[in-house]
Amino acid sequence: MRRILHLDMDAFFAAIELRRHPELKGTPLVIGGRGDPTKRGVVSTANYEARRFGIHSGMPLRTAFKLCPEAVFLPVDFQTYEHVSHQIKTIVSEFSSVVEDAGIDEWYLDITHAKLTPSALAQEIKHRIKTATGLSCSIGIAPNKLLAKIASDMHKPDGLTQIIASDIKERIWPLPVRKLLGVGPKTEARLRELDVSTIGDLAAVPLEDLVARFGPAHGAYLRRAARGIDDSPLVTHWEPKSMGRETTFEVDV
Repeated sequence: MRRILHLDMDAFFAAIELRRHPELKGTPLVIGGRGDPTKRGVVSTANYEARRFGIHSGMPLRTAFKLCPEAVFLPVDFQTYEHVSHQIKTIVSEFSSVVEDAGIDEWYLDITHAKLTPSALAQEIKHRIKTATGLSCSIGIAPNKLLAKIASDMHKPDGLTQIIASDIKERIWPLPVRKLLGVGPKTEARLRELDVSTIGDLAAVPLEDLVARFGPAHGAYLRRAARGIDDSPLVTHWEPKSMGRETTFEVDV
């Protein structure tokens, strides 16, 4: 059986900023744009103190300011974040030869053939990252990528959660259906029409009903995902098909 580890840094951008501005510890902190909430821009990340006010990634900075005027807003410093990300990637690559970059602050590792037990290996990775960068991460371990990602989010921050197949009904099915990768606001709304609010609810919907509403591919995916089934491989190399750049201007043009 495969063992997949998903590592997700805790409030990555904000944690790096707190590392160089320790005086802001305990203060709601929002990272985004040029750090000016009176201008256009979106939240890249927020620390856990700011998230308690409902602030989240992708939210307009102006909205975040309305929710928490006392928050400290800082500009995005991608150069620094990418440097720290490279440090962490170097560390995790020592623990597995199969590593997928899932973003600047998260990775999947295939640890099926690791000599250490999954929990011991995860603790060692967390220790190495903390020692090298001062940052914490949350780790999920499961038989596949889908469940590993869900697991890594279950006990944030600084969490370590392991899921096995027999845990699905008890630990996965009670979770909101939005916890499934690929279920966004639109899919959630359409599932609500079927009286589906949890992953367990979704698992009980007949395949033909899901296919009728979402089509063969997406309907079948939802059925498998609700049952914790995922055989997708780790992608260790990406072939770029195109490159683009998006700019949000501070004023209408």
